[in-house]
Amino acid sequence: MSAHDHPTHTSRRTTRESSEDGAAPLRVRLTAPPLSGVLRIVLILVAAVLALYLVWRLRGVIQLLVISLFFAFALFPVVDAVAVRTRAPRAVVTLAVYVILALLVGLIGSVVIPSVVREVQTLSRDAPHYTAQLRRNATFRHYDDRYHITAKLLRDAHRLPELLARAAGPLKDVTVGAASFVTQLITVLAVTFLLVLHGREYSELGLSLVGRRQQRYRQVIIDIKDAVARYTLGNIVISVLATMATWIVLSILGVPYALALGLVVGFFDFIPLIGATLGAIVVALATVPVSFPTATIVWIAFIIVWQRFEDYVVQPLVYGRAVNVNPLVTIVSLLVGAKLLGILGVLLAIPSAAAIQIILREWWSAKGLKAPGLGADEGPAR
Repeated sequence: MSAHDHPTHTSRRTTRESSEDGAAPLRVRLTAPPLSGVLRIVLILVAAVLALYLVWRLRGVIQLLVISLFFAFALFPVVDAVAVRTRAPRAVVTLAVYVILALLVGLIGSVVIPSVVREVQTLSRDAPHYTAQLRRNATFRHYDDRYHITAKLLRDAHRLPELLARAAGPLKDVTVGAASFVTQLITVLAVTFLLVLHGREYSELGLSLVGRRQQRYRQVIIDIKDAVARYTLGNIVISVLATMATWIVLSILGVPYALALGLVVGFFDFIPLIGATLGAIVVALATVPVSFPTATIVWIAFIIVWQRFEDYVVQPLVYGRAVNVNPLVTIVSLLVGAKLLGILGVLLAIPSAAAIQIILREWWSAKGLKAPGLGADEGPAR
């Protein structure tokens, strides 16, 4: 047998084995898609583009509706509890809650802002005395002679009133956007009021359109409402505790305007992750005119212990696992919320992330899949 016979023999054997197996040669045939299929795809793309354009044009309205929805979720348990105990109409209870919130905002503004201005003026006036105390330390004096730290501190301290006045300057221009702000505020309050009164009727009307999946979707809505309400009310409780603790400690240290500074800490405590630290810095500056550095060191030690106590004891008790959000998801949601709505977006970021997690878990459950562990393992993120 020659060398040329081997490929022929192999080819015949392959053909014979293919024939014995009954496998036909693979053929690919390309045909033009039907006109109806092409039109369907084009219509879907056009509808998607129009929907995205409509959402973009109505983004302001959608933002107001989302804010109103979260406010309504937060007020639901309060209004329900008061209405059941007092047997008062839900409309009256909701209006009473609005009045109380408005009074609290006015009280905090009238107490906090004047005290902060006085503290800044006092710190600026007494800055030379504090820098002289710092220079009594040999180590600090060595670095101060080299880097001129106290000179820079004195220069910045003398500029504090000027900077405060400059920061307050834009308040004169608030009247320009006051009409828009008032309109948006009235819209949010009105929509929230209607949702608190008739929210269950609206949800039942929407659920009646989904047929057999009505009970599943109803449970998702209930879970989201409970998570948002627990987070919001829990945040209020924690901020009140932080305010009281700060007030007590500062009163013991003899810091003036202790209640106002406690309200500052409570307000900043609403902001997740960084709020408590920002409030602690403001109060630390206020302790400098009292007894530097003793009062400042005592305050810093207290706030470190308090934050650990708040993270590992208070938050798990108040929140439970209703807003158990993964830390990475928390950070991303905070960045997105800050970009979209500023401080308000930061406040709504975590309950929004919790709501999305609830929806995703229900979707995975409906598909028969095991939901991945998105939640944090050590209590809720703030």
